[in-house]
Amino acid sequence: MQQFRASIWKEGDWFVAQCLDVDVASQGESEEEALNSVRDAVELHFAPPVATITPKVLTIEAQISPAYENIHW
Repeated sequence: MQQFRASIWKEGDWFVAQCLDVDVASQGESEEEALNSVRDAVELHFAPPVATITPKVLTIEAQISPAYENIHW
């Protein structure tokens, strides 16, 4: 478990929570809701990316100039 500092203030009808260690902010109708929301946002910020659509990987052939035939990629 990692600790992060958060600042919270009221803006109109909403409470805004901002993580001071990572550029992440969120809001809620109460301080508790705003803090829970910014906590979720920080966790998402550090979550590894997940593709929503699995990419299709194919092999292709291409005609290249003879000058490039001896280059091994």
